Amino acid sequence: MRETTLCFPMREGSEGETAVLLIEKRRGLGEGWYNGPGGKLEGGETPRECAVRETREEVGLEVEPSALEKAGELTFLLDGERHTFCHVYRTESFAGEPTASDEAYPEWVPVDDVPYEQMWDDDYLWLPGVLEGETVAGEFRFEGGKPLDEAEFVGHDLEWEVSFAADRK
Repeated sequence: MRETTLCFPMREGSEGETAVLLIEKRRGLGEGWYNGPGGKLEGGETPRECAVRETREEVGLEVEPSALEKAGELTFLLDGERHTFCHVYRTESFAGEPTASDEAYPEWVPVDDVPYEQMWDDDYLWLPGVLEGETVAGEFRFEGGKPLDEAEFVGHDLEWEVSFAADRK
């Protein structure tokens, strides 16, 4: 099973609304779709360290691990097997300006205008709550295809206002 992270940097937008930094994936799983910066944990890395590294690599923002607020733990099943476990973070504290990379094109998007139709089929179920400051644990079931981004979304379970223990390794 893959262990991954997502990070959602947030700030006040140009019209006074709350904006979230999304990326358009340029390669790999979910290419062409929008999501937050993130990726797979590397050997010996904590989830927070991974979120910091991936955010820096993908969009050039510097985030202190202590500035990350744990917002979710998501489990993705493919054909009944655990495929991916994802740690979700949000932060309003970071340094730098987002810049494009080979992997991602960053874009500040007002929270009310998140393009859910260009995202994973499950994102509209949990991401609005996370962007409003809630915490969530979820399980999402996909069937009939590999890789995951070609499978059909068939079901989910969500639990809101979850308290998270210290990050797992």
